[in-house]
Amino acid sequence: MTATTAGGFDADTRAARAGDNEYTATVTDRWNALGGTANGGYLLALCLQALRRDMPLPDPLAVSAFFLRPGVPGPARVRTEVARAGRRFATGEARLHQGGKEAVRICATFTDLARAAGRTLVRNAAPLLPPPDACTDLLGGAGMPGVTIAERVEYRFARVPGWWRGEPGGELTAEFWMRFKDGRDADLPALALLVDAAAPVVLDIGETGSSTLQLTVHLRARPAPGWLACRVTTRHIIDGHHEEDFEIWDSGGALVAQARQLAALNGDGTRHRTP
Repeated sequence: MTATTAGGFDADTRAARAGDNEYTATVTDRWNALGGTANGGYLLALCLQALRRDMPLPDPLAVSAFFLRPGVPGPARVRTEVARAGRRFATGEARLHQGGKEAVRICATFTDLARAAGRTLVRNAAPLLPPPDACTDLLGGAGMPGVTIAERVEYRFARVPGWWRGEPGGELTAEFWMRFKDGRDADLPALALLVDAAAPVVLDIGETGSSTLQLTVHLRARPAPGWLACRVTTRHIIDGHHEEDFEIWDSGGALVAQARQLAALNGDGTRHRTP
């Protein structure tokens, strides 16, 4: 499936060159989280799409984003800088500004994953999930009022989480399938959005959501087409802050993305992420 619809990921992360190392873009309202602000992974991906146009190597490998202010629908400017360009790796930075103020800052190292070679050792495995058609779409193909990202990303669960039933069960790990609803297969920039596109597992301990402060993404391989198997875990909640670890495995069973974010429980932050 490779269809792309108007208002899909590619259209909504497009950046137009406005000068040397400067781009114009539009933050749309089609990737909003709870509270009416733009999802952080979407803002990261928008910055990444601009930065990759100035990098000498094709594939983002490690990306770190800091969210300084909520992203809101409207015009934005992205300024990029190439900090270092080597034969195997290149590192650069992008800053997204809205209303004259910096909202997001990312730093990313790029490489060419097609040329990557070396020792491989994986002491982990993809989630063991039934086929997507045998799993539950919690939203039944619909969306959620005000949470427009749920209209563009599809989730399938083997087991309905307790928080969805109104009965939080204390589970701080979730496994599920995920993909774009319009059928667009994920690529590396899309993975940078998808690691932040699911409901935080702290919902299952009775929290109402959380706000991402910092997000780091490691992109391990170009994903194969099809559904993505995901695993998300939180282990530590300290003074209202929690980490969230996210894994994405492609349809061929390869680990293609890992992410860790630090987030503040609702009431302690500003950018809600449910789901």
